[in-house]
Amino acid sequence: MSRKPVVLVTRKLPDAVELRLARDYDARFNQEDRVYSSDELIERAAGADAIIPCHTEKLTAAVIQRLPESVRAICSFSVGFDHIDLDAAKARGMVVTNTPDVLNDATAEIAMLLLLAAARRAHQGEQQIRTATWAEWSATGGLGIQLTGKRLGILGMGRVGRILARRARGFDMEIHYHNRHRLPPELEAGAIYHPSVEQLLPQCDFLSLHCPATPETDQLINAERIGLLPDGAILVNTARGAIVDDDALIDALRSGKLFSAGLDVFNNEPDIDPRYRQLDNTFLLPHVGSATRETRDAMGFRALDNLDAITSGREPPDRLV
Repeated sequence: MSRKPVVLVTRKLPDAVELRLARDYDARFNQEDRVYSSDELIERAAGADAIIPCHTEKLTAAVIQRLPESVRAICSFSVGFDHIDLDAAKARGMVVTNTPDVLNDATAEIAMLLLLAAARRAHQGEQQIRTATWAEWSATGGLGIQLTGKRLGILGMGRVGRILARRARGFDMEIHYHNRHRLPPELEAGAIYHPSVEQLLPQCDFLSLHCPATPETDQLINAERIGLLPDGAILVNTARGAIVDDDALIDALRSGKLFSAGLDVFNNEPDIDPRYRQLDNTFLLPHVGSATRETRDAMGFRALDNLDAITSGREPPDRLV
């Protein structure tokens, strides 16, 4: 009988996913659920046929070059792939996959939560409850901004952006967007297309970021572009921290140029810029866009569908390289 393929699983995955892994593969699990150093990852990959990493593992060119020759596939438990050097993997002849589609609803829900929480000053209100500083009712206290009828700009009108647009229409929001390519009318669904970021931003009472982290989008939201937003606009980010220039965003929040921000992703997670914690006009979450039971199971099964295809000699559905 042929041996089961050996798979290094870099983080603790949902029980149902690990049960399937244990059934079909010779899986090396990380029951401690700690982030391996690069040296540990390389050592633990000895003799492995494939690796299932998460976004916490930085598979740089240097790491990929040092991986054992036995490793021929990287099936990431993530939709983003900025933590993997695709060129280095391709040069090694490795197949790399991700898990698109299954995160869309959960991430759009978090974007909606951030929009509401940032607009209605949820952080300040919750702090008043927790610190017993809730004073008597005031007609001018705790004033936020309504979403209803406002203009929502979506930067990156992919799967998540389109779902967010559908949710936001329930608040009678007017949808504006920029995308690399204009959508066909049936996907646009009445949203207003802007051919450049610079043309989109002045139309945004709210701006939600949904573009991938690439060299082209690194610090895309900088001081100059924030300056194009209307005064008092609100920014939310469920994409990647690298899209935002932290200095520029923090300056805009401090000055009042922006009313508030809702952030689920950051540069240098989890060691984020500490200045965000000092701002009252931020609503901050620890990268939980996909954190529902249903979604995390689906992510794992999608990664395993890709792995099943690779180990059986078929083309994986979500191949990146």
